[in-house]
Amino acid sequence: MIRKGMKLYSILFGVCPKCHQESMYLNKNPYVISKVIKMHDQCSHCKTRYQMEPSFFYGSMYVSYGVGIAFAVAAFITTYIIFETSITTAFISIVLTLVLLFPVIMRLSRNIWINIFMKYDKSLANK
Repeated sequence: MIRKGMKLYSILFGVCPKCHQESMYLNKNPYVISKVIKMHDQCSHCKTRYQMEPSFFYGSMYVSYGVGIAFAVAAFITTYIIFETSITTAFISIVLTLVLLFPVIMRLSRNIWINIFMKYDKSLANK
Protein backbone atom coordinates (compact mmCIF):
# COMPACT_ATOMS: atom_id res chain seq x y z
CA MET A 1 0.00 0.00 0.00
CA ILE A 2 1.30 3.44 -0.92
CA ARG A 3 1.05 5.91 1.95
CA LYS A 4 2.47 9.25 3.04
CA GLY A 5 6.07 8.94 4.15
CA MET A 6 7.10 6.79 1.18
CA LYS A 7 9.11 8.17 -1.74
CA LEU A 8 6.76 6.35 -4.09
CA TYR A 9 3.86 8.41 -2.71
CA SER A 10 5.63 11.66 -3.53
CA ILE A 11 6.69 10.39 -6.97
CA LEU A 12 3.28 9.12 -8.06
CA PHE A 13 1.17 11.95 -6.64
CA GLY A 14 3.57 14.87 -7.22
CA VAL A 15 3.48 16.15 -3.65
CA CYS A 16 6.19 17.95 -1.69
CA PRO A 17 9.04 15.45 -1.18
CA LYS A 18 9.70 16.63 2.40
CA CYS A 19 6.25 16.87 3.99
CA HIS A 20 3.88 15.17 1.49
CA GLN A 21 1.19 17.74 2.33
CA GLU A 22 0.78 19.77 -0.89
CA SER A 23 1.01 19.31 -4.64
CA MET A 24 4.16 20.75 -6.21
CA TYR A 25 2.27 21.74 -9.36
CA LEU A 26 -0.04 24.70 -9.92
CA ASN A 27 -2.52 22.45 -11.73
CA LYS A 28 -2.83 18.81 -10.69
CA ASN A 29 -4.02 17.78 -14.16
CA PRO A 30 -0.97 17.05 -16.34
CA TYR A 31 -3.03 17.32 -19.53
CA VAL A 32 -3.39 21.09 -19.22
CA ILE A 33 -0.44 21.44 -21.59
CA SER A 34 0.23 25.14 -20.95
CA LYS A 35 0.74 24.39 -17.24
CA VAL A 36 2.23 20.91 -17.34
CA ILE A 37 5.55 21.92 -15.72
CA LYS A 38 4.43 25.05 -13.84
CA MET A 39 5.33 24.52 -10.21
CA HIS A 40 4.94 26.42 -6.97
CA ASP A 41 8.20 28.07 -5.89
CA GLN A 42 7.97 26.47 -2.48
CA CYS A 43 5.70 24.33 -0.35
CA SER A 44 3.20 26.44 1.60
CA HIS A 45 3.25 23.90 4.43
CA CYS A 46 6.98 23.35 5.11
CA LYS A 47 8.50 26.16 2.97
CA THR A 48 10.74 23.75 1.03
CA ARG A 49 12.05 25.36 -2.15
CA TYR A 50 11.53 23.01 -5.08
CA GLN A 51 14.16 24.47 -7.38
CA MET A 52 17.34 24.08 -5.35
CA GLU A 53 19.48 25.86 -7.93
CA PRO A 54 18.97 27.49 -11.33
CA SER A 55 18.23 24.92 -14.03
CA PHE A 56 17.79 22.20 -11.40
CA PHE A 57 15.19 20.29 -13.40
CA TYR A 58 17.37 19.96 -16.52
CA GLY A 59 18.62 16.76 -14.92
CA SER A 60 15.12 15.34 -15.10
CA MET A 61 15.58 15.04 -18.88
CA TYR A 62 17.84 12.04 -18.25
CA VAL A 63 15.18 10.47 -16.05
CA SER A 64 12.57 11.27 -18.70
CA TYR A 65 14.52 9.26 -21.25
CA GLY A 66 14.52 6.21 -18.99
CA VAL A 67 10.85 6.56 -18.10
CA GLY A 68 9.97 6.94 -21.80
CA ILE A 69 11.93 3.79 -22.64
CA ALA A 70 10.09 1.91 -19.87
CA PHE A 71 6.70 2.97 -21.27
CA ALA A 72 7.81 2.10 -24.82
CA VAL A 73 8.98 -1.37 -23.77
CA ALA A 74 5.71 -1.94 -21.90
CA ALA A 75 3.73 -0.92 -24.99
CA PHE A 76 5.82 -3.21 -27.18
CA ILE A 77 5.47 -6.21 -24.88
CA THR A 78 1.74 -5.63 -24.53
CA THR A 79 1.01 -5.36 -28.25
CA TYR A 80 3.62 -7.57 -29.88
CA ILE A 81 4.10 -10.37 -27.37
CA ILE A 82 0.85 -10.54 -25.40
CA PHE A 83 -1.63 -9.67 -28.19
CA GLU A 84 0.64 -11.13 -30.92
CA THR A 85 0.16 -8.28 -33.40
CA SER A 86 2.45 -7.28 -36.25
CA ILE A 87 5.63 -5.28 -35.70
CA THR A 88 4.02 -2.31 -37.46
CA THR A 89 1.11 -2.33 -35.02
CA ALA A 90 3.57 -2.59 -32.13
CA PHE A 91 5.50 0.41 -33.47
CA ILE A 92 2.31 2.45 -33.80
CA SER A 93 1.31 1.53 -30.24
CA ILE A 94 4.72 2.68 -28.96
CA VAL A 95 4.38 6.03 -30.73
CA LEU A 96 0.80 6.53 -29.51
CA THR A 97 1.77 5.58 -25.95
CA LEU A 98 4.63 8.06 -25.88
CA VAL A 99 2.61 10.87 -27.44
CA LEU A 100 -0.44 10.37 -25.22
CA LEU A 101 1.58 9.94 -22.04
CA PHE A 102 4.09 12.73 -22.72
CA PRO A 103 2.72 15.07 -19.99
CA VAL A 104 2.66 12.23 -17.47
CA ILE A 105 6.24 11.25 -18.37
CA MET A 106 7.39 14.85 -17.93
CA ARG A 107 5.86 15.16 -14.48
CA LEU A 108 6.90 11.70 -13.38
CA SER A 109 10.52 12.38 -14.34
CA ARG A 110 10.51 15.68 -12.41
CA ASN A 111 9.04 13.92 -9.39
CA ILE A 112 11.69 11.20 -9.53
CA TRP A 113 14.47 13.77 -9.99
CA ILE A 114 13.51 15.89 -6.98
CA ASN A 115 13.00 12.80 -4.82
CA ILE A 116 16.57 11.72 -5.52
CA PHE A 117 17.80 14.83 -3.70
CA MET A 118 15.16 15.29 -0.99
CA LYS A 119 13.68 12.90 1.54
CA TYR A 120 10.60 12.81 3.71
CA ASP A 121 10.91 14.54 7.09
CA LYS A 122 8.21 13.50 9.56
CA SER A 123 8.81 16.55 11.76
CA LEU A 124 7.99 18.88 8.84
CA ALA A 125 4.83 16.93 8.07
CA ASN A 126 3.60 17.25 11.66
CA LYS A 127 4.05 21.04 11.86
